[in-house]
Amino acid sequence: MNYEKIKKDLVSEIKLSENQARVFLLVVMKGKMSVSRIAKLSDMTVDEAKETSQKLVELGGFIDMPQTEYEAMHPRFTAVNMYRRMCERENIDFKKFSC
Repeated sequence: MNYEKIKKDLVSEIKLSENQARVFLLVVMKGKMSVSRIAKLSDMTVDEAKETSQKLVELGGFIDMPQTEYEAMHPRFTAVNMYRRMCERENIDFKKFSC
């Protein structure tokens, strides 16, 4: 799939910010990393990267880990988890995906 399309979908469908979508995809593609590496690879300050990553933990995109390391959950689980939490934030009835 196209990176820009996925990022756009995360922003429009899951209501992530541009920075949150970019950081989420970075960690999904590169794996677990420190906040300083996230900052360097995403052209953010360490404080911005930490705040963005911590928000992704709250939104269900990252696993809550000790210190300043972050890791994404499995993409399928994350999609449902972040969608559920977005529904809660937006006060929308959560409906499971059906195939």
